Amino acid sequence: MAKSTKKTLLLAKIQTAAGTDASPTAAANAILLRNVTATPLSAEYVERALIRPYMGNSGQIPTTKYAQIEGEVELAGSGAAGTAPAWGPLLRACGFAETVTASTDVTYAPISGNFELLTLHYYLDGLFHKIVDARGTVSFDITAKGIPFMRFRFMGAYSPITDQSNPTGADYSAFMKPLGVNKTNTPTWSLDSYTGCLQALTFDVANQIEWRSYISCEGAEITNRQPTGNLVLQLPSITDLNWPSLVLTAAEKALSITHGTTAGNIVTVNLPKTQLTNPSYSDDNNLAMLNLDLNINPGQGNDEIEIVLT
Repeated sequence: MAKSTKKTLLLAKIQTAAGTDASPTAAANAILLRNVTATPLSAEYVERALIRPYMGNSGQIPTTKYAQIEGEVELAGSGAAGTAPAWGPLLRACGFAETVTASTDVTYAPISGNFELLTLHYYLDGLFHKIVDARGTVSFDITAKGIPFMRFRFMGAYSPITDQSNPTGADYSAFMKPLGVNKTNTPTWSLDSYTGCLQALTFDVANQIEWRSYISCEGAEITNRQPTGNLVLQLPSITDLNWPSLVLTAAEKALSITHGTTAGNIVTVNLPKTQLTNPSYSDDNNLAMLNLDLNINPGQGNDEIEIVLT
């Protein structure tokens, strides 16, 4: 019987110990996502390289196995200031620390060690995939006339895929309805002191995820991060924004954007030390646009990205 990709369910929960299934449930840990891409079994192989008196393949032996999954989650708050969002566990498993100040805000900032682990239960119309010890990376897209979103990619330990009915009672009520990106819903942004017409901000945390496989030891490791991004804005005058000077002097400037206007659903992204590179022009319905690549650099360390929910 054919399987339907519409009947997809993902559950996610932070683990308390390595190698231990956190046992997420549909009622408490369902993830509202879109554009899912699953690689249920990834493997690395070694050639046998046999020498025989005839030509042909010698065959390969699998030496490692793991699972991967990607998907997008809409960027919105939790509905209450000082309450962590439902997507918080995903960001934590991408190398971010979560700091909750009750009734005030929730802040996410990158870390460089002691990365948390995530259990993922992925159901595809009666096929059950269990992924434990997962870690990942994430990118952000805030583009005018669109829905802001995060795209996550996780890697974790493979478990045998089994036939198992999708659990019922998935509760997505903790995911707030997102707001479209526009002048009203995205009230402020700035690059240093400049606040002209912005079309898009995208950036990638760009964690380097490696599947470590040794004797008596294997798992997904975050071995580095090199965040980059891109700005697309209406081409300004040099008086308003001297971008050639910023590019040529390798100046590091603060970049910030706030999306949302109602307490509990306001998300602010701060990139305190952003270096502009690779400028180019583009066209948007006969309007000249400026494209700038971004290197998102740390200051004192673990401070290159700050995501604040208020």
